[in-house]
Amino acid sequence: MAQALSAQAALSVAIGTDASLRRTGFKGSNKIHFTTKSGISTPTLSLKNREPKSFKIHCMSVPQTTKKTKIAVKPLELELPKEPPLNLHKPKTPYTGTIVSVERLVGPKAPGETCHIVIDHDGNVPYWEGQSFGIIPPGENKKKPGQPNNVRLYSIASTRYGDSFDGKTGSLCVRRAVYYDPETGKEDPSKNGVCSNFLCDSKPGDKIQMTGPSGKIMLLPEDDPKATHIMIATGTGVAPYRGYLRRMFMEDVPTFHFNGLAWLFLGVANTDSLLYHDEFQGYLRDYPDNFRYDIALSREQKNKTGGKMYVQDKIEEYSDEIFKLLDGGAHIYFCGLKGMMPGIQETLKRVAEQRGESWDQKLSQLKKNKQWHVEVYYGCVFCFGFEELLGFYL
Repeated sequence: MAQALSAQAALSVAIGTDASLRRTGFKGSNKIHFTTKSGISTPTLSLKNREPKSFKIHCMSVPQTTKKTKIAVKPLELELPKEPPLNLHKPKTPYTGTIVSVERLVGPKAPGETCHIVIDHDGNVPYWEGQSFGIIPPGENKKKPGQPNNVRLYSIASTRYGDSFDGKTGSLCVRRAVYYDPETGKEDPSKNGVCSNFLCDSKPGDKIQMTGPSGKIMLLPEDDPKATHIMIATGTGVAPYRGYLRRMFMEDVPTFHFNGLAWLFLGVANTDSLLYHDEFQGYLRDYPDNFRYDIALSREQKNKTGGKMYVQDKIEEYSDEIFKLLDGGAHIYFCGLKGMMPGIQETLKRVAEQRGESWDQKLSQLKKNKQWHVEVYYGCVFCFGFEELLGFYL
């Protein structure tokens, strides 16, 4: 399995308050690529009060694609089932996978650490785009002595063919949960997220207990290849959309030829916090008629009132167009911290009222038509910060 090593380097880029990547593009890369095939030790990038330590960065190489040439995938038998696989492996009988690679995705100025983790399941945990894996971290459950740790669910960040395009791997996008004492501001390792730290600290060859796959709400509808898909994410909530977009634009899937519109809104703290940015920029370059990409950088951009730019501000900026697309049958997806939804709902309600519509009635109709897809999760206020808990990923 081909691998390339990459490390993150600081990149300072000025972005205007009304920047739209669809219109202007976003130049530059925050990665340095190495040609050696073995892991290299490098100092950990500064994360708040954490002590520096060494870690290994591993990244699977991704072939360059163009609009005319896509990547062949196998086995095509994965396209045959009419229904998604569900709960093939349960908590009492988990599947033992193997860590293939762990890659730090963010730069040194990002608040916290987010990793891309590739897991080899040898084709024994098949899944569809939009589903989740359950991970059981090793060790004893602190709240239930003598019992194993509880299952943690993570949205899958790859297509059913995985990052190696052979149907044998699945990928996760994981933010390390680190607890800081609210009084001292110092890290308390005893309260850090058990599973996220296990995953981000894992090394190639490590074994991992997996359950699932689970979930149906975020499955990508493929009955209409000309459909519009509006994807809204904060932080690691971008994971399922990476799978959607690779299936739409990177992979050569004989049974699915996407020719609609995929529109991604991603909210993160700053430029260094952007996830999978190079991949998304590639789709923007190669499929300008089928892909739009707008980002909200809360610590670098301002909204129209001079406040911080959150993802709901970007939604409001394009609200008229979004509502027209929804009226035309577009699917809209939300994935990220649970606190992201109140602000987004308030924005959509305000826009609907300005248009003379009832948001409650419109939302009810969207749900009835199966156009409304939501998968959100809780976060720890002292792991991520107060504003971030509100779903704005500051």
